[in-house]
Amino acid sequence: MPQNSREIVKRCLDFDYPERLPVDIWVLPWAQQNRPSQTATLLEKYPSDFACPANIDYSKIRRGDPYRQGIYVDEWGCVFENIHDGIIGEVKQPVIENIDDWDRVRPPYAILPENTRQATDKINRSCENTEKFIKAGCCPRPWERFQFLRGTENALIDIMMLQDGVEKLLRKIHDFYLKELEFWVKTEVDAISFMDDWGTQKSLLIPPDIWRDLFKPLYKDYCDLAKANGKYIFMHSDGCITEIFPDLIELGVNALNSQIFCMDMDELARMGKGKITFWGEMDRQHVLVSMDPEVGRKAVKLVAEKFYDPRGGIIAQLELGPGFVPETVLAVMEAWETLWKNQSLDDAVE
Repeated sequence: MPQNSREIVKRCLDFDYPERLPVDIWVLPWAQQNRPSQTATLLEKYPSDFACPANIDYSKIRRGDPYRQGIYVDEWGCVFENIHDGIIGEVKQPVIENIDDWDRVRPPYAILPENTRQATDKINRSCENTEKFIKAGCCPRPWERFQFLRGTENALIDIMMLQDGVEKLLRKIHDFYLKELEFWVKTEVDAISFMDDWGTQKSLLIPPDIWRDLFKPLYKDYCDLAKANGKYIFMHSDGCITEIFPDLIELGVNALNSQIFCMDMDELARMGKGKITFWGEMDRQHVLVSMDPEVGRKAVKLVAEKFYDPRGGIIAQLELGPGFVPETVLAVMEAWETLWKNQSLDDAVE
């Protein structure tokens, strides 16, 4: 009997021989605004195995549209300035100029359901009505939230100098995210996810020992909570994060979305193959924007040579964002399809 999407993803994460690679195509509003027909065609041919549940209503706190030119204010009161439609803007003015004012930050507890039973029932019904794999409708990001509240330059100085108030602000952020996750892990979603962009193109943003002291314990709390409630764990982090890859495996992260083309794939395979699922990503800096579809096919061949295992461990993930070339994206997905059908890429790559 054919495996449905949820079974395929779970078997991939458990290294239990999914019948094909799970598919997860992310779509930024830019793609729908600038490549609408091509985006629709790609999604029709390669529908995602993932879906979102009924979600929490943020409208009573948020103002504006994060993907439109102008000002957007998020649920924490952070003000994003956007000069382009289709992608999110940046915080130019931090909420707190001085770390000593950390206690002025007000986490958005108002977004959490007042009637948890009613909210849980709604989410559970949406999970029951689909065969797709469902991730929780929240995504803790303690480091990025710290940056949004303080500004990136201030945040880096705070972390490196361990200014007074740093750990107190992190704790306030973390306590909110734990409360949010405590709600979601009691629902019927399949997984929780969290994120923080930790890498530059060549290295970690901060020394790994500082990361382990300040942030690894936060992620451990998320992972322990998920595991105690039978949920899979997904994480995203951009940039070169080779130095903390083993830590994330140790914490129990099941699937990691990272820029593997920024790192040594042989080293990543040595550390992670058979231990963690490589949740993409196909390179959006050079591959997906290439006018030559053969670049896409060769990129899939490279990733498959390093990480493919018929037991599982790869999700065919990519992002349709600024500048993507539809023909190259199609070549990438067709190459993955050739692999799972033939267990070989010989027919896909010249």
